Amino acid sequence: MPKIKYCCKNFKLGSKAVYKAMKNEFPDLKHKKKDCIGCCSACSKQCMVLIGKTELVRAKTPELLYEKLKTRIG
Repeated sequence: MPKIKYCCKNFKLGSKAVYKAMKNEFPDLKHKKKDCIGCCSACSKQCMVLIGKTELVRAKTPELLYEKLKTRIG
């Protein structure tokens, strides 16, 4: 599994809770906080993370994003 990148600017939309929960539940995965991951058009509208270099995972709520990530990780 490639590393999961979290945009710190997206934390205000709820992804900070997702970051903390994912880090606790999947400590063996690489979780990176970045000031900006360059996905500003998506980041300003909803919760999101970047998996690897290209896979953007978005959701309307932090809870949905968390569930999507858990499903994606398998």
